Amino acid sequence: MIRAFLAVELDESLRAAIEQVQRELRDRIDRELGRDARIHWVRPESIHVTVKFLGGIEETLVDRIRQALGPALAETPRFTVPVGGVGVFTNRNGPRVLWIGCAGGTGQSDEGSRWRQVHQAVERALEPLGFAAEPKPFSPHLTLARVKDGERQVGKVLAQSGVFDRPLPCGILDVDAISLMRSELKLSGAEYNRIWQVKLRQATNA
Repeated sequence: MIRAFLAVELDESLRAAIEQVQRELRDRIDRELGRDARIHWVRPESIHVTVKFLGGIEETLVDRIRQALGPALAETPRFTVPVGGVGVFTNRNGPRVLWIGCAGGTGQSDEGSRWRQVHQAVERALEPLGFAAEPKPFSPHLTLARVKDGERQVGKVLAQSGVFDRPLPCGILDVDAISLMRSELKLSGAEYNRIWQVKLRQATNA
């Protein structure tokens, strides 16, 4: 069995920009709350957009998942989206996850429509393999940190800094492929490694 998920990976320039934002947020929280704040920062090399979490799967499914996704994603056009803006799940008074947003994650924009097209293609392809469709709407984001027990002071510090009200542009995410990632839990935290990658359809010039 392997613990796996499907994701969109970042290029190095976008990863570096997000790492800078992450560092600034961490420094602010450390100054205000001290280094004992109950918050776990995601390693920059591990930041990604999760498209679908698969959980523990048999290794025999690895090739079958690729075979199912290949045709579906070959008909799904690639696209790019701006990345920026800091938010939290579930709310600022009791944050559990601190994230940077991907344009079109919610709403009826062109980017939102393209995200939904990718997500729906993945869901339809995997349902015959026994992976149930997610009941909640897809909300693409880049997780920066997880806050233990939703520590209220973290949300308060960030709200007072005004970070939630600034766009904080980080760059452009190229959604051109979906990767199957293997997650291994280690003492230093989760480590992710790509098993394979399936490309989306290249746009054709009119």
